[in-house]
Amino acid sequence: MNKKGIWCLLLVLAVSSRLFGQVSFQATVSKNELGINERLRVEFTMNSDGDNFSPPSFNGFRVVAGPNQSVSNMFVNGKRSYSKSYTYFLTPLKKGAINIGQASIEIDGNVYKTSPVKVVVKDAIELPKNPNDPNYIASENVHLVAELSKNKVYINEPTTVVYKLYFGGKVRPSDVNPIDMPEYKDFWSQDIPSRRTIDREMYKGKLYNFVAWQQTVLYPQRAGKLPIAPLTLDVQLDVPTNRRDFFGNEIYTQVSRTITAGKRTLTVLPFPDEGKPNNFNGAVGAFELEVKTSKNALNASESLQATVQVKGKGNLKLFSLPELVTPSALERYDPEHKEQVNTTLAGMRGNIQDAYTLVPQYQGKYPIPPLRFSYFDPSSKSYKTLTSKEIVIDVIEGPKSIGSTTPNTSTTNAVDIPGISNAFQFIAQRADFKPITKPSFFGSLLFYGLLVLPILLLIIYLVLLKRTPDKALLAQRHKAKLVKKYLGKAKRSMLDTTDFYVALEAALHNYVKARLHIQTADFSKEKMENLLTEKGVDDETVALFIRILTNCEFARYTPSSKSSMEQDYATAVEAITQMDKQF
Repeated sequence: MNKKGIWCLLLVLAVSSRLFGQVSFQATVSKNELGINERLRVEFTMNSDGDNFSPPSFNGFRVVAGPNQSVSNMFVNGKRSYSKSYTYFLTPLKKGAINIGQASIEIDGNVYKTSPVKVVVKDAIELPKNPNDPNYIASENVHLVAELSKNKVYINEPTTVVYKLYFGGKVRPSDVNPIDMPEYKDFWSQDIPSRRTIDREMYKGKLYNFVAWQQTVLYPQRAGKLPIAPLTLDVQLDVPTNRRDFFGNEIYTQVSRTITAGKRTLTVLPFPDEGKPNNFNGAVGAFELEVKTSKNALNASESLQATVQVKGKGNLKLFSLPELVTPSALERYDPEHKEQVNTTLAGMRGNIQDAYTLVPQYQGKYPIPPLRFSYFDPSSKSYKTLTSKEIVIDVIEGPKSIGSTTPNTSTTNAVDIPGISNAFQFIAQRADFKPITKPSFFGSLLFYGLLVLPILLLIIYLVLLKRTPDKALLAQRHKAKLVKKYLGKAKRSMLDTTDFYVALEAALHNYVKARLHIQTADFSKEKMENLLTEKGVDDETVALFIRILTNCEFARYTPSSKSSMEQDYATAVEAITQMDKQF
């Protein structure tokens, strides 16, 4: 064989060894579409042994099992076949398209990453009816139901929604966590604490144990068909397996389920137009009106308290009291509002009041006219108006009034006496005296004022100069606020490597979400990098931010020294500070 043939053979052998030795690291899923009540298996497989495996965050899923590690090492026809995998079992937390991010591993000094995997989560599917399958047993014996105390109410009439968690058979919940809390749009709402004790009642013809997990009082604020958002819970269940241990005790297995209360719709009726009083301002319920004063007789310049109070059962926190009207001779101050309202499952009950301070100026008798208060009574489906009694304030001693006591006026006029209006000339009430001799400038108020004025101006200038903001100091304070707001938890977690990097990564995510207004489901380093660049952040700062995020991902699964944590913390501070200057 000539020299050229030898070189060709060596080249072929080199290429072949390169191809057979190529590293493969892939992510596979059991299915690309699944129901929200199904499980997903995710497997990360490599054909060469590696270290420092880092899984993705699995946002949108909950890890129910894993990582399970398996290794296969075989020799077939003299050739070695190696495979190593990490397997996770996940349950989805929401519907829609969810991206499983990149996993990474270090092989022979190089870092390899998997490609992201897109999974679509759809509505719950009907599970196979296998009476021995723990998931099927759990689905048949656990339910979350929203119950309304009233399905049809008027505006501002209360209704109560109670979310009941039913569990039957031998299925027992071991842990319950809310995923999506309901948002009550178009309602005034207040949660009522629940004891969450286990009771028993019939549900769909079957006796169940149940817990009143959440109960809320709702006051609708507009008419129409108003939807009530459902509550979603993540429930860990102990399910019997029909097997027994050595001592004859039944063996249980743990199953995870995401359950949602179905949507409910409340019919809200508008207020009737017939018979609606002009002074009606939205009060609904059954009320009593009381107007009283602390005293009815007093001297001028003394004070008294006038209280307007409405008590009873209804939407006490959602309407205003009628305003007290007083004569101008009674000086009136702004009222002090007080509430003593207790909210239960039946609604609000108690009283609200406005307390006015009144100070009479002159002798005389001054009437406080009656107040009118109107409300809608849903039990009789009619409006009712309450009227207080007139109160007369007797001012015994004090100067006599020479002016009008008409409400809301404060001017004083000369008294016109019929029949003798021309008998006397009106006496002027003010005198305009002028000095006989002109005072000298020296020693006058103007003289001393001009003398002191330069000193006052100097003091004012020094105060303003002292208050002029130091830009460097302001920048330092702003930086301290950013660090405290976003990185405080990470700073406190430096004693534990895992806690520190989890807190640091969460702080960086929270900062970018707050500044870029993006959702968690859209969170990827590539998208963050593009958005930061679009916002005008320079490439150097973006690279610094992405680098510290990458460090967080690796450091959670590899040991790190305190000096490394301090350096990463300082880098995070610098990245957030630089980005905040550019937004």
